[in-house]
Amino acid sequence: MVLVVINEMDFFSGRKLVIATKHQKETVIAQKAASRLGVLPFVAPALDTDLLGTFSGEVERTLDPLSAARKKCELAMELTGADLAIASEGSFGPHPLNFLIPGDEEIVMLLDKKNGFEIAGKKVSIETNFGGQLCSTETELHAFADSSGFPSHGLILRDSKDGQKEIYKGICSREKLTAKFRVLVDRYGHAYAETDMRALFNPMRMKVIGEATDVMLEKALTLCERCSAPGFGITHVKAGLRCSQCGLPTKSTAAYVHTCSKCGFNREQKNSVKLVEEPMYCDFCNP
Repeated sequence: MVLVVINEMDFFSGRKLVIATKHQKETVIAQKAASRLGVLPFVAPALDTDLLGTFSGEVERTLDPLSAARKKCELAMELTGADLAIASEGSFGPHPLNFLIPGDEEIVMLLDKKNGFEIAGKKVSIETNFGGQLCSTETELHAFADSSGFPSHGLILRDSKDGQKEIYKGICSREKLTAKFRVLVDRYGHAYAETDMRALFNPMRMKVIGEATDVMLEKALTLCERCSAPGFGITHVKAGLRCSQCGLPTKSTAAYVHTCSKCGFNREQKNSVKLVEEPMYCDFCNP
């Protein structure tokens, strides 16, 4: 019997990879994908991902992040004829482990139409400037701008929170910020300032997209133990790590579940970093 060894690079090496973005995400995705997968990345200039929704609300976002990333890949494939695509989708709100601080969750998906599988990587980070504030004076405006990393991070001004009457996006100079603010104050008595979360105007977000890309690529380079397809990696965790004091299960992670994106095979791996949980995190010992 001859054992055939499949090199993970054989799935991707030399293939064209379309990056589905209109917000310059290729700056943190292209080189990583090219060097690790051996692909030939390019961007589809005609692709308008804003049709699937915008952070600023002009177009409602109706798809969940994973579905949106998948749809971006499919649209890019249709436009270019490529059978390999990569896209990302971000969402912002309270951090899942600390609701008092904002979090940035980025999903990066690799969709392989030729081989019939998709591989997704996720990164959740507190490294975000996501926020907004209603401002009535220039002092309030500039204080918010400074706290948001302006001007290296862009801002949006609009007539009110979630308002669509008048909106100015991609503001990256203090002169333009002041001028547009005065226009809105003259008309509405105030302006709502918020961070522009589009990747090309938000270096903090771009960094997290790069980190999510690394997670996805690591999965892409890991083969399934059963079918040898790439994409074998952690898909979810199991709670139940036992308390060191009472022995009852807690909400902390007890095991990680690795799943194949192609055949569905999964394997559970116990948490090797922490064998028991501190009583302070136990609902029985510390209700």
